[in-house]
This record gives sequence, C-alpha cells and structure tokens, in this order.
Amino acid sequence: MEIILLKMGEMVLKGLNRSRFEASLLRRLRAVLEPFGPFELTSRQSAVYAVPTGDKCDVSGAYAAALKVFGFSAVCRAIRCEKEMESLKQSALLLPELKEAASFKVEARRADKRFPLTSPEICAELGGFLHETLGIPVSVRNPGEIVWAEVRESAAYIHARPAEGAGGLPPGTAGSAALLLSGGIDSPVAGWRMARRGLSLLPIHFESYPYTSPEAREKVITLARILAEWCGRMTVRIISLTAIQEAIRKECPEELATLLTRRSMCRLASSVALRNGAGALVTGDSLGQVASQTTEALAVTEEAASLPVLRPLVGMDKEEVSRTARKIGTFETSILPYEDCCGLFTPRHPQTKPRLEAVKRAEELFDFRTLEAETLKSVTKTDV
Repeated sequence: MEIILLKMGEMVLKGLNRSRFEASLLRRLRAVLEPFGPFELTSRQSAVYAVPTGDKCDVSGAYAAALKVFGFSAVCRAIRCEKEMESLKQSALLLPELKEAASFKVEARRADKRFPLTSPEICAELGGFLHETLGIPVSVRNPGEIVWAEVRESAAYIHARPAEGAGGLPPGTAGSAALLLSGGIDSPVAGWRMARRGLSLLPIHFESYPYTSPEAREKVITLARILAEWCGRMTVRIISLTAIQEAIRKECPEELATLLTRRSMCRLASSVALRNGAGALVTGDSLGQVASQTTEALAVTEEAASLPVLRPLVGMDKEEVSRTARKIGTFETSILPYEDCCGLFTPRHPQTKPRLEAVKRAEELFDFRTLEAETLKSVTKTDV
C-alpha cells in the first residue's frame, strides 16, 4: 500500500509542550489532506503516517499539499509492507524512481530492534538484490537515487529520496501577528517566513482608491490566497488611506510624506491587530533598500507602532527574496504592474535621516488621530 510518510522537524526538540505542537501539526495536516480523500493519520517515532482509507484517495494531490505544511522536515511517498526481507525486496522493485536511476544505494533504519537483521545487513542484502535484479550500478558516494528501508514498530516502509518539507513550526503555535501585505515581492515572503516560525497571520492591506485600482486590490487578495495554501485560512483587512495621504500631501513637508504615511500605517495596523488579538506587526522591510528603510527611518516609523515590528527580510537582498518568492509561488503575481499606495505621492527628495522631533511636529499640522479614527470605521474584510 502506498502512503505518505512525513518526518517531523525541530518539534522533536520540544520538551514537555511537544504534545501541543504535534496536536496543532496534525490538525493542520488533516485540514490540508481533506480535499484529497479520507486519510488516517498516525504519529509515531517523530514521524506521521498518512494512510489512504478509500479507493478514491488522491495520493499524488495529497503529497503535493503536504509539502506545504509547516512542521515537517521531509515528505515522501512510501510503500508499506510486512517486516520481512522478501517483502522489502518486492516493494523496492515497485519504486518508480529506480526505473530512471543511473546508480543507487540503500539506506536502512531499524527502529524495531527485534528485526533479525541490523541496518548494515539490510542495506547489503537489499542492495545486492536490486543490483542483480535490475542491473543498476551501486554508488555509495554519489548515487543517482537512494532507496530507504525503514523497519518501524508497526510495519516496514520502502521509499526513495524524500523531498524537503516546509520545515518550521505549525502556524498558530507562536501566536499571531498582523502582516502589512502590499502588492510587492517582499511582504508576502515576510509573511511566509514568520508563518514558518509558528505565527498565524492577519493580513492588512492599505489602498488609496481611486489612485489605486480594483485590480491592485485583487492582486493582493490573490497573494493572500497563495499564502493561505501554506498558512491556512485567513481574513484580509483592507484599509483605505486616501484621505490620510491627501491630507499629508496638502499639509505636510514633501520630504516627510513617505515617513508620515508609514507611521500612520503602523498606528492603524496596531489598532486592528490589538482588536484581533495579534501580538506583533510583520513588514517586508529590507535595510537600505529604499529611502524609508535606513536605520534612522525605520526607527522613526517603528516608534508609531503599539506592537513589536518583526522584519524577517531586514538582512536579505532582493535576489534572495525573489528566490523565496518563486519557491512559495508569489513571484509572478507580485510583479504584475498594478500600482501600490506606498508609491503614491513619492517625494522628489525623501528624508533618509529623519529626526523624530521634526516628524512629530509635522504630525501636528493636521488632526491625524481623528482622521485615522474615521478611517478605521470603514475597514473591509475578505476571507481567503
């Protein structure tokens, strides 16, 4: 029988609260596999076994979905068989990966010490059988494929080289945070990286209609849907910045416009986050990437927040971020040419080394607080 075998990652290092992490992991995996048919999940020896229980189970679809579940270090399609060498041999012949392999080697793990052969003896006997039967050369140092034989308590399992899992911790095990989700490349990657560390996400998007279009909003909703494949269901909050940005352009020094806008975003996002039990803000800032991301500008911006600001990309360059965006599937959507409110009314000479006192004086030029309170009354929600 073909099953999905998932190896737990850093959760195995948890102490007395490990059971809480495992329970969250199994809930998430169960939800992800549900569209692909009924699977029975069993957790033993730092691994989870997803066993199809009906003829209509889509093992291929379930396997692809399982690769996006945070908490597993490796995922593979495996053949479950009897704990006998003959059964291991015949099962190994069924591995499709061996049909194309130029060379191979066998790795064995004998978790059940009652099995009569040791791990090296399993490797030698199974490897010799496959070499003689299939004629594939053995290469211990640089194999084209690896055949894994695992003898565990309940059964034995044969599988090829496992795929890398999503890693990290299950979403929600580290609390929740509000993600300031723009339509660019950076913020979806920032959200993904923090979700991988166990945070559930509350996406918040700022728009400035009619300066930004409905297509720009839909682009962000699409990005959130892609993130939801990794993070689970989310509710995106949409906040209109039109009135605030127009007031800043009219009343405040041009060189401070971007900083004043970002500070307002922090205050608004903090309010929404606190109302919904989130404990931090997540942004896609990368140090020095633009004028508003110097150390001085970041400090002035963060001062306006009521919650800690997490910046998982702060030390990454654009190429690193783009590679991750391609990996998680957001890159092609992020580069669609729709406008973003952060790019509106950009100063000709933005302040790169702002002083907090000067910025606060600029905020006294009109009643920010009243305008922000009005803005919060019109927040809209979209479930993804």
